[in-house]
Amino acid sequence: MSTTEQPAFDDRYDLTVFPAAVDAGGHADPATAAWIQAEAQGFHDPHLAPELVDRLAGHHAVDRKRFTSVLQREPLAGSLGADAPVATFASFDRTLQVGGAEPLPAHLISNVTVRPTHRRRGVLRAMMTESLGWAAAEGYAVAALTVSEATIYRRFGFGPATTVHSVAVTTDARFRLQSAPSGRCELIDSRTLLELGPRLFARFHAVHPGSVDRQSKHWGRIAGTEAEKGGDDPAVRAAAHYDEAGTADGYVSYRFGGWDSKPHTLEVLDLVAATPDAYLGLWDFLASVDLAERVTWEAAPSDDPLRWALADWRVVSTTSLDDWLWLRVLDPVRAFEARGYTEGAEGSLVFSVADPLGFADGVFRMRVAGGRATVERDDAAVAELAVDAPTLGSLYLGGTDARVLAAAGTLRELVPGAAQKAASLLAPVSPVWGISHF
Repeated sequence: MSTTEQPAFDDRYDLTVFPAAVDAGGHADPATAAWIQAEAQGFHDPHLAPELVDRLAGHHAVDRKRFTSVLQREPLAGSLGADAPVATFASFDRTLQVGGAEPLPAHLISNVTVRPTHRRRGVLRAMMTESLGWAAAEGYAVAALTVSEATIYRRFGFGPATTVHSVAVTTDARFRLQSAPSGRCELIDSRTLLELGPRLFARFHAVHPGSVDRQSKHWGRIAGTEAEKGGDDPAVRAAAHYDEAGTADGYVSYRFGGWDSKPHTLEVLDLVAATPDAYLGLWDFLASVDLAERVTWEAAPSDDPLRWALADWRVVSTTSLDDWLWLRVLDPVRAFEARGYTEGAEGSLVFSVADPLGFADGVFRMRVAGGRATVERDDAAVAELAVDAPTLGSLYLGGTDARVLAAAGTLRELVPGAAQKAASLLAPVSPVWGISHF
């Protein structure tokens, strides 16, 4: 096990970085098992059975996760021992769709916990700066995370970049599409999604800026073969949408909320559509399921085609608007050259970035033409607008309008009209939407 120790943040602790690992028999190694139990405690999960620890460790190892544990050197007598982490942190590599020629490798951060008894001692900052420094040295242009608390990560340069709607859709007689989508839906064995799901998600991922490729544990959960707390989940059902040629181009995984739910409700676990017809067709299927009057989903697009397709869009209620993916630009040159630009976008923009951690700090000149950008750092140039690192993360995919950020006071126009220019140049090639949580 390779380790990195940084006792400088507080000499009562050791910060250790190691790969998630299982032995030849599929059992979690001791450091991995201790990390998994500590992370479960941090998110208020019950103490995990050894079999579940081993299964989770196997997924983490497949995903090649880089674990961080912070350990006390001298724990108090009777408290959790020196091998029980007081803080956990994980990172791994996945691709982020940015609308360019290829998805962009991203440094994903997850599973961040700090015991309440060990806060305000520099523990989180030490874990985060170590991880971001490692990612920058390895050549990652962006880091990303999804958050349980939205007030924590701006100080590390992360800004919200995508949003989703949690929706409740009434599926009584008022649910009617104005025109019928092509293709048809059929029920499938949910376990089919272990093989079908990744193939269809790859098609979705290829065309949606803001999409992040998924972790290995996701497929068992939406197929009903691996419940969150272990074992199978026999309540999971699934259906697929097929195009006119009989090829599957979308799926939905769902469960019934129980007879005590009022109104009787289907909960969507995952809905992936490679085409607009598949998306509407799957919703039409969900609305047709007997003995259910409502469908809920926590990851609908903010600008949902379903509303516009319905004769009465009031059957769709937004129960919350949620930040989803938070981005942190580590290398503005590589990041903005990797993303896609609309064919009509053409021009140049000089912007300055204030980044206390130093990764993205500087003045940058961007020229856009033919759907591509060239970017260079030019600290002698006169900037047209100024942002901090979190705002740069929010701007990056184009899902947040620069004019809105200017009105909010987080983007400063140094030249009149610069926000309008930025909004035009950074318009996304297609609506920004991701459905992967990590």
